[in-house]
Amino acid sequence: MSATTTTSRRGTPPQRGTTPPRRGGLARSKRNEAIALVVPTLIPVVLLSVVPLVIGVATAFTDSRLARNHEAQFVGFANFIKLGSDAQFWQSFGIGMIWAITVTALQVLGGLSLALLLNTDLRFRGITRVLALIPWAMPPVVVAIMWQMIYSPTNGPLNWLIETLGGPQNINWLGDFGLALPAVILVGVWVGMPQNTVVLLAGLQQVPGELLEAAAVDGASTWRRFVHVTLPALRPVIFSIASLSFIWNFNSFGIVYVMTEGGPGGRTMLPMLFTYLEAFKSRNTGGAAAMGDVIVIFLIAILLFALWRQLRSERSAS
Repeated sequence: MSATTTTSRRGTPPQRGTTPPRRGGLARSKRNEAIALVVPTLIPVVLLSVVPLVIGVATAFTDSRLARNHEAQFVGFANFIKLGSDAQFWQSFGIGMIWAITVTALQVLGGLSLALLLNTDLRFRGITRVLALIPWAMPPVVVAIMWQMIYSPTNGPLNWLIETLGGPQNINWLGDFGLALPAVILVGVWVGMPQNTVVLLAGLQQVPGELLEAAAVDGASTWRRFVHVTLPALRPVIFSIASLSFIWNFNSFGIVYVMTEGGPGGRTMLPMLFTYLEAFKSRNTGGAAAMGDVIVIFLIAILLFALWRQLRSERSAS
């Protein structure tokens, strides 16, 4: 019996005049389809993120200024050497660290508390979840103007409430050296807490209910179930959102700029705000680019550390 008429035990009889598709051609076709889908999304990223980043890095090695008929000259590491002795920049860097750490910690704690509340059988839970997201949906400039009105020393509702309760009058929240930074930190927490809440709420809904029920049967209290069951399951989510929130908060600009412009006396001068003023008020774009490079390197180091911790925890879990 010929080969064209026999039937294979594992498949259908081969058809005369046909050849099976080659694996290399199929793989190449799938790869081309993937490239065709990815390229349109990469073009905006390259044009709006990668190209400006490369230009900023290159500008840091020049004496570029926002001046008419000024031709930038290559100066090597002169801007970075000068930046090393710039006390005002490093002071703003320290304020940025205080801002980012404090705001991130309070956002995570507040977001976790609100997520635990929204994860219960709360009445009108859907409406409550929508209301919790309102600060996240508001533009930063609108938020800053709204809180300026709340903090107003003469006719703000916050001072009115304090005076009604018998407290001091006409507190200058944004003009006092000791109160300005805590005041803007509160605004930063209020704005960023919803995104932490959404992520942590999603993490809570992935915690196995069987583990919680088993702990309850064993007599564990609500607090012990949270500490020994819920919190360990949420640890990767908490670490991830805390790392990203720290990077976002360290890059904060709009809210603080509108509310205080870095004052009073530089007490709320965040690094990004200091860099902006150096570029567009002092017109020293070369020095500002060097500051931006230092900030980018610092944040990349934080991101790499977060990724390393995440991979390490996944390997240990497996």
